[in-house]
Amino acid sequence: MSKLRTLIMGHKNPDTDSICAAISYADLKSKTEEGEFLPRRAGEINEETKFVLNYFKVKPPKLTESVKTQIKDIDIKHTKGVDKNISFKKAWSLMQELDVVTLPAVNSDGDLEGIISVSDIANSYMNIYDSRILAKANTRYSNIIETLEGTLVVGDQDAYFNEGKVVVAAANPDMMEFYIEKDDLVILGNRYEMQLCAIEMGAACIIVCEGAGASRTIQKIAKDHGTTVITTAYDSFTVARLINQSMPINYFMKTANLITFENEDYLDDVKDVMASVRHRDFPVLDKHGKYLGMFSRRNLLGAKGKRVIMVDHNEKSQAVDGIEHANVLEIIDHHRLGTIETIGPVYFRNQPLGCTSTIIYQMYHEKGIEIPPHIAGLMCSAIISDTLLFRSPTCTAADKAAGLALAKIAGIDIEKYANQMFASASNLKGKTDEQIFHQDYKTFALGKSTIGIGQISSLNEEELSEIESRLMPFLIKLHESSEEDMMFFMLTNILEQSTRLICVGSGAMSLVMKAFRIEEGAYDVGDAGVIELESVVSRKKQLVPSLVLGIQM
Repeated sequence: MSKLRTLIMGHKNPDTDSICAAISYADLKSKTEEGEFLPRRAGEINEETKFVLNYFKVKPPKLTESVKTQIKDIDIKHTKGVDKNISFKKAWSLMQELDVVTLPAVNSDGDLEGIISVSDIANSYMNIYDSRILAKANTRYSNIIETLEGTLVVGDQDAYFNEGKVVVAAANPDMMEFYIEKDDLVILGNRYEMQLCAIEMGAACIIVCEGAGASRTIQKIAKDHGTTVITTAYDSFTVARLINQSMPINYFMKTANLITFENEDYLDDVKDVMASVRHRDFPVLDKHGKYLGMFSRRNLLGAKGKRVIMVDHNEKSQAVDGIEHANVLEIIDHHRLGTIETIGPVYFRNQPLGCTSTIIYQMYHEKGIEIPPHIAGLMCSAIISDTLLFRSPTCTAADKAAGLALAKIAGIDIEKYANQMFASASNLKGKTDEQIFHQDYKTFALGKSTIGIGQISSLNEEELSEIESRLMPFLIKLHESSEEDMMFFMLTNILEQSTRLICVGSGAMSLVMKAFRIEEGAYDVGDAGVIELESVVSRKKQLVPSLVLGIQM
């Protein structure tokens, strides 16, 4: 039985804490609980986080753009593929044994060649009146032997009956000469003269019924004439009824315009297709087109979403696409409570700390798990990033204690390392306006308004000025097609502990001035502008709470 898989991921446009918390918590969960815990990311990694991951030689989490339920998230029926040359009878027996109504025909390379259903078999019996159908289907003698539970006396079981018609020899030998032709398959009894007549008339095969044998003389003559001889315990009537069941399924199976699904397909899309057709079962293929199993409407009944643990956020607007379809198990966060809704009760740990990784550091200690140096380095980096090396007002004594302890485990000089890390984040050469804007951008629902807030922190004042001149026109144009009522972008100077805030949208500048009690007339109030905010460096603890109060005023 495969392990339950749980994805641990942060918000869209992930920052260092979002990525490092996902990796660290996956490590902790893997060491304390059963199952497979996988870190994931919901967006592109910024320059600062790339530096951190490279420094500690950790691979970036895989990108997951949606957690909508896919076929691979639910149990499908792993009906084994069959060879397209098996008989109808064997196919029917397998359907009864496996309790299925459809069988996939799959070759040795795993490629789907067709499907055969109960209705296909039923139609073959009801609509076949052609005595040459056995030959047209290119039926292998081994199928005939298996179907009739017979014994091959003369001939090659791997040869094919592919010419002539099926004849029941009920008349005397004189009459047989008028209706038996060359290459026919003749069903007859134990009478020597009838067997001899059929062979001499050029029959491709004779089936001797009711347990009667074929004498050595008949066997020799048959061999000389190239006639296959099969004996069976069934009577002629039963053999005549059963013989068509020996035909290979490939003659009647569906091979064209098959409706198949891929393992990666989303259930919403699958439901739409299933609603438009009457099929009960659908083949599932992997991304290389290889057969995996069968999917039916019954599988939809027990469908459950992806298992997800959210870190460093709890708002739907910031979560990966499709979070409403996911089975959210836990939320580990340090932000204000947002709008996420869950299917059932969850473990929710939200603490007023400067960084999610501080919470995870505490959880390592609570569970008595030793922190590996590379994991310590990641968590320390997240704390440095979120608290601006303990300078941010969001920083608590717990954050600082955790950061210093983790730096010791990771073996780094925290001051020197922090400067390298911040410098890497300021390296925006070659970045487009859009890449800079989305590097750390979050949306928030504040009352009836939806606002977006981006942020870049830098040690370089000249670089911040250049970014301001680029982003102001970019935000104005972007806001025209945006769903956000207002858009803000924080240009934070780490050394000076201040922020120049780009404000775009009707009422954006007025809201900021009201929120921070800036005197009227200090700035020209329009639909776009820049406001200087001294001692403001935190989006979470300073800007968002102030904007909330400003809206309520």
